[in-house]
Amino acid sequence: MTDDDPDAATDADAGASGADEGDTAVRRDRFSGGPAREFMSSLDADERIFTADLAVDRAHTVMLAEQGIVDSAVAGEILAALDDVETAGHGALPDGEDVHEAIETAVIDRIGPDGGRMHTARSRNDEVATCIRYRLREDLLDAVEATVAAREALVEVASEHAETVMPGYTHLQPAQPTTVAHYLLSYEGAVARDTERLLDAYDRVNRSPLGAAAFAGTPFEIDRDRTAELLGFDGTVRNSMDASAGRDFLVETTATLATHATTLSGIAEDLIIYANRGLVELSDDYSSTSSIMPQKKNPDPVELVRATAGTATGEVTGLLTTLKGLPRAYNLDLQEATPHAWTAVDSVSDATEVVAGAVATADWDEAALAAAAGEGFSTATGVADLLAMGGMPFRTAHEIVAAAAEAVDDGDSPDAAAAKVDEATRKVTGEPLSAYVSREDVESALDPAESVASRDSAGGPAPEAVDDELAAAGSRIEDDEAALTAERDALDAASEALDAEVDRYV
Repeated sequence: MTDDDPDAATDADAGASGADEGDTAVRRDRFSGGPAREFMSSLDADERIFTADLAVDRAHTVMLAEQGIVDSAVAGEILAALDDVETAGHGALPDGEDVHEAIETAVIDRIGPDGGRMHTARSRNDEVATCIRYRLREDLLDAVEATVAAREALVEVASEHAETVMPGYTHLQPAQPTTVAHYLLSYEGAVARDTERLLDAYDRVNRSPLGAAAFAGTPFEIDRDRTAELLGFDGTVRNSMDASAGRDFLVETTATLATHATTLSGIAEDLIIYANRGLVELSDDYSSTSSIMPQKKNPDPVELVRATAGTATGEVTGLLTTLKGLPRAYNLDLQEATPHAWTAVDSVSDATEVVAGAVATADWDEAALAAAAGEGFSTATGVADLLAMGGMPFRTAHEIVAAAAEAVDDGDSPDAAAAKVDEATRKVTGEPLSAYVSREDVESALDPAESVASRDSAGGPAPEAVDDELAAAGSRIEDDEAALTAERDALDAASEALDAEVDRYV
């Protein structure tokens, strides 16, 4: 993705003089050799944007013909040569610093000097920025699709476990009982926000920089809005310097992916811990065994998901460090910026798919979950809330239950635990428990399932509240699926329209 071609936008015959054997379309004799050429080359890495570059070349050539800048017959030859280049594939390209130069050289090799007219009124600076955005928006939509699928898995499993009581933890200590559904929906909400951020990033990625040339525009009567339309962009990055040099869209995308990877890391960590405690069993498809200890079942895939957050965070850091302090407008440092985004989008999308599969196929041990839900006097807060609802100041209730917690054991029956609460109440207030609430109500509050059922505030774990959240999550997923479909349909329609315009010349 080597750029910086300031003269390309100043001569309608740029690149049209032909090349000696071994020369490329850009460098010629003076700059065609030397050990730095290989160091500068991004041709192999540019395979990812090979198709994007061909689309950008086609749209630009069609626009040049429509504007009368390039003769229609010449445009037809160029477009036909681009078809040949596409058929031959990236591997057949001649040597070059980048895919843009190699494609242009290949076109000139096929039709002669007129092939160089395809680069009229543009630079590799705006060309590469357009290609990156063209490809990245497709990757972003794939990432969005992966998040939606993960949310569907979370909601589906949650709907099966609306009444499955499980322990809830803070600081990894037993805190309050909740349900599997409530727990999974907490992550659906987080991933939904990740989806929203990805779609927001897509809006800013989906703007065309083409026509900015090196950074200072061009004297040719080009139509930037037309090329944006042909390539399916929603608009243009208007300022030509910003268009060719700006890479904040890469930062936003990579940071958004890192945020999502952090969400995934949380799910992975929980599954690893819960599997260790016997509360959930991961499918064999999302586990592996030891090379020496055959009895082992290790959560290796989700451990790699957990590590992906580090990978994505590293890519954000690397990208920001590369961009920090770069002078306007174009610098070849930017060639090293883009791979950070590619690595992040690939690794995080793969991790999202693994999480979706692991959640969908996991087996939650309802008996083990129910037994663990009451450990550590996890219903203590429910008892304190009950006393407060009976007229006692909450801080007094907190003191009573704290005193009772020192005496209550996990093996105590509800009656025995209630008796210890009564004893603590007498010590703190001088009155029996019955002065505030009935013994039966306390015994009920001590039951994890009853404790969960009482917490029916909006977004709480009670089955009725969870039902509302399941419905809301389903609606959000439908909305995001519709948005994803609309964006993909728009890109498909633009691709078909570009093909139709190309067919008019070829």
